Amino acid sequence: MSSMTTGPQHAAEQEDDILEQLLEQHDRIRQLFAETMESDGEAKKQCFDELRGLLAVHETAEEMILRPVAKRVAGKYEADARNEEESQANKELAALEDLDVHSAEFDAKLAQFQRAVEHHAQHEEREEFPQIRAACDIDERRSMGRRLRAAERMAPTHPHPAAAGSTAAQWTVGPFAALLDRAKDAMRS
Repeated sequence: MSSMTTGPQHAAEQEDDILEQLLEQHDRIRQLFAETMESDGEAKKQCFDELRGLLAVHETAEEMILRPVAKRVAGKYEADARNEEESQANKELAALEDLDVHSAEFDAKLAQFQRAVEHHAQHEEREEFPQIRAACDIDERRSMGRRLRAAERMAPTHPHPAAAGSTAAQWTVGPFAALLDRAKDAMRS
């Protein structure tokens, strides 16, 4: 008797799958870039703040949960390349955060940053994720997905270039930086 992979159980499996979560986040990041570029006034700032927060949390959690597995299954070169891209993106995001979102300089740097983030996401989607899907069964990916969600809850919401690109630094510095970031966010609200 064959089991069907449709219905509520299949949906729950897909929801927990780390790769499905990350792909959904990639889609949301793409959407937020477009919304930020198309918006003006306070809406532009709000879109960028959401984009900045999602990118900071997303990259931190990837480095903490996904990257060690990628190093094992896709190789050190692949994991190091993605971490280096994330480190550079973190620096660029920090620089963007310091600019006036209504300036021409911000718009130009945001467009350049979007291209770099898209390039990074494509590398993950074409090179890293397929190798993880092939090497890790659904139970492993679901376990990783649950750990990803936990890491996201304790991840910083602002860029911290000193910790970016290093799994060890994310585990060491990340929780403390997250506390400070969330306090800063609460004070700004």
